[in-house]
Amino acid sequence: MLGLKKCPSHSNRIFVSNYKITNPILAIISKHAKELLEFFKSTSFSKAILIGIAVTVPIVLGIATDQFEIGLALCFGSFWCSPSDVSGRLKHKQVGILFSAILVVIISFIGGYLNISNYLLFPILGFLTFSIAFISIYGFRASLISFSGLLALVLSFAHTSENLEVYQYALLIGVGGIWYLLLSTLWFKINPKAQTEEALHQTFIRTADFLDIRRQLIGEQPNREDLQTQLMTLQSELNEHHQTLREILILSRKSSGKSNYQSRRLLVFVQLVEILETAVANPVNYTKMDVLFEKHPEFKKDFQQLITEFSLQLRCIAHNINNSKLFPSNKVLSDALKTLENNILKFKNEDHLEDYERYLMLQNLLDYQKKQFEKINKIKWLLGNPELSSDDYIKNDKLKRFINSQDYNPKLILRNLSFRSTIFKHSLRLAVAVMLGYGIGLFFDFQNPYWIILTVIVIMRPSYGLTKTRSQDRIIGTLIGAVLAAGLVFIINDPYIYGILGILSLVVAFSMVQKNYKASATFITLSVIFIYAILQPDILKVIQFRVIDTLIGAALSYTTMRWLWPAWSFMEIGDNIKDSLKANTAFFKSICTYYQKKGSVPTSLKVNRKEAFLHMSNLSSAFQRMAQEPESKQNHVDDIYELVVLNHTFLSSLASLNTFIQNHVTTEASEDFRLITEKITDNLNKVCAQLKTINFKDSQISDAVFTPEPFNFPINRMTNDAISQYDSEHSHKEAHLIWEQLYWLFSLSEKMLKLTAKFKND
Repeated sequence: MLGLKKCPSHSNRIFVSNYKITNPILAIISKHAKELLEFFKSTSFSKAILIGIAVTVPIVLGIATDQFEIGLALCFGSFWCSPSDVSGRLKHKQVGILFSAILVVIISFIGGYLNISNYLLFPILGFLTFSIAFISIYGFRASLISFSGLLALVLSFAHTSENLEVYQYALLIGVGGIWYLLLSTLWFKINPKAQTEEALHQTFIRTADFLDIRRQLIGEQPNREDLQTQLMTLQSELNEHHQTLREILILSRKSSGKSNYQSRRLLVFVQLVEILETAVANPVNYTKMDVLFEKHPEFKKDFQQLITEFSLQLRCIAHNINNSKLFPSNKVLSDALKTLENNILKFKNEDHLEDYERYLMLQNLLDYQKKQFEKINKIKWLLGNPELSSDDYIKNDKLKRFINSQDYNPKLILRNLSFRSTIFKHSLRLAVAVMLGYGIGLFFDFQNPYWIILTVIVIMRPSYGLTKTRSQDRIIGTLIGAVLAAGLVFIINDPYIYGILGILSLVVAFSMVQKNYKASATFITLSVIFIYAILQPDILKVIQFRVIDTLIGAALSYTTMRWLWPAWSFMEIGDNIKDSLKANTAFFKSICTYYQKKGSVPTSLKVNRKEAFLHMSNLSSAFQRMAQEPESKQNHVDDIYELVVLNHTFLSSLASLNTFIQNHVTTEASEDFRLITEKITDNLNKVCAQLKTINFKDSQISDAVFTPEPFNFPINRMTNDAISQYDSEHSHKEAHLIWEQLYWLFSLSEKMLKLTAKFKND
């Protein structure tokens, strides 16, 4: 039977049963057709079209009016300012593009006078490269502005104006930047919801992926370590999407007022953040859960199927975000939860008293799934375009605390003029590579030596792993593009077709630069070769030098990254661990304070939660970078990995505590609770103190066994003898979960203390 996969509708099914294409060839075609459709709808593609228009129109008008050099200057200005056009608040995009325009004007003006002796050119080129790259200390947008300046510097070697004065040429480049700014602003005004919708869509899909991995972690798994690594990677990606959405939704809402659309999307985003936290939360430790599901595999299957349904529903909502009529029925999930709840009650009635703890474990796990159902249900309601009451809105004075503002203090420059700064070392390394690349091009009299340094600035990044990957992708993409271009040039001999293919290749290249750098490099090569085919008859020579220059540039990037002032991750990851641990400690203290004082949930608790997840994401990313580096540079990688996992597990337990106490009426905190939380906090503070003294570069492992200070953990009041028929089941569930999590947090803090204590410095 041939059918297309569809979202679940009202039916008697308990779980989703999707129609699938049985023919494998048709299935592949269908999959790629959907991906292609999503690609055409993406903001990456629309931005690429915008760049295509921005660079083509001035050239065409310049040729038509016999003012080609003016058109070319406007084209360069538009192209160089386009990297700053990234997702975010409109004002930030505009400021970024405007600063890019100012920078490229200055660099183009200076570049116009670089036709000087090589003895003077090389130090000036190195100094300018370092200075422009160093702008990246001011954050992500600053790094994009820096990239625009580097492009302008490199390509100032590619074109010298014959009819325009240097200042005229530089000013026209600035006008080209303003032209792109106007186009970008106009497009945003025409389709203001595009970036919000795409960011939300991606967050829905990533959240669904996260749930899928969490589903696999239920029950004993032979590859649990791999799944945990995947989970941390995905959590990092999700936090990046969350940061983008915070900027788009919160800052846009503050500037435009309480738009019903923005407010609804903001509330949907809040639910997605809470779904992530609930998914991260683990109400029982894995060891006990494994034993339970081994004896009762039917519960493992039921919970896995339920989480699968959550994931499928999130995907369905993502693909039909503006058409609530196509959302899956709530009945599917409510029936599944009801069936699972009945089976758990049946388990309670059939088993003996000694299994009561297992029943509470299952019941707490079920409660978390019910919260997920409530959140998904609320998302459906919000996307149904309801009119919100004043109580539904989130006040702006609370929202601003969730936005991390960039520090633009000039003193940041002085603080980063040190080899302790990754950006300083990267800027210095890039400057040396650019000078070497240009020197090699001049020495061997290459046709276009600036192609070498262009390859260097495009490939080289502050991290070793990304530089190595981009070098490989750039080489492979260039070789594929060169072969394709050579074949097409032999078949086609029409300059107009070359022009059309060049523009189309450029659009595709720009649209894929973030998603698939190898493919992007292929189409950039095609575009460059087609454009040069119009200007030069000996196109094979152009292809030959393009390949050689790319190989030299990629080799230079990798070599300098590997040997010149390398910034190995093990030298900095201690700070990431410490920052994550501090954020977890602050989150833990906020949870304990709220549990003892009760009342409404304070904003500070939510902010500390956000910070804990953000720093955990940074730590995961830092470890991933370390894992991509040479094995000889992965100092103490096993111990560092254990610290990363312990931090991640600690955050999972905190998320579990936080979710429970926010969604349940809790009893008064006992004196034992206070004693335990103080001991855990004390352990965490000691770990932070020890991390300050550890240098993973020089530290050695001590043979002495560290013994923590003795602490008699209070006996769990939920022993079988303490269960009274007069106690409520709710209090049993609370006692079980709180006690389980406190003991788990205590044991994790002890493990971290033992692990950090075994390092000693020479």
